[in-house]
Amino acid sequence: MRQVLLNMVIAFLWVLFQDEESFKASTFFSGYLIGLVVIYILHRFFGQQFYLKKVWVAFKFLTVYLYQLITSSMTTINYILFKTKDLNPGLVRYETTLETDWEVSFLTILIIITPGSTVIRISKERKKIFIHAIDISEKEKQKLLKSIRQYEGLILEVAE
Repeated sequence: MRQVLLNMVIAFLWVLFQDEESFKASTFFSGYLIGLVVIYILHRFFGQQFYLKKVWVAFKFLTVYLYQLITSSMTTINYILFKTKDLNPGLVRYETTLETDWEVSFLTILIIITPGSTVIRISKERKKIFIHAIDISEKEKQKLLKSIRQYEGLILEVAE
């Protein structure tokens, strides 16, 4: 938060030093870019990682989630409309490497709000998650586990 605030201050100071008559967005933007360079050089002294890395991780997380949401929604709609007789629902066990309660809870929420799967149970040691899926054929099971691993990797990246 300090890095963002400092970057804004640098951008406003740049506008004050450059534009004598009025505020210009182009000057503010150039000051913001100069502030990014300054903060990137000095971010080690803040004791935190560079704040744009968190922004990039959040953007990447949102992109992956929206992609998963759209593809799983289309797959679920396809099963409901055209492949009702081909459904093979069942349980899938997933062993997670997440440590804290909020990480496991966040992964559970992501699984639940993605269509076609829901979490039935989490083991007491928080290492095994039991998931009910709309189709557990080998191909669909591998796709589900791949998307969960992708979520898990993003959660670990956010938790850094």
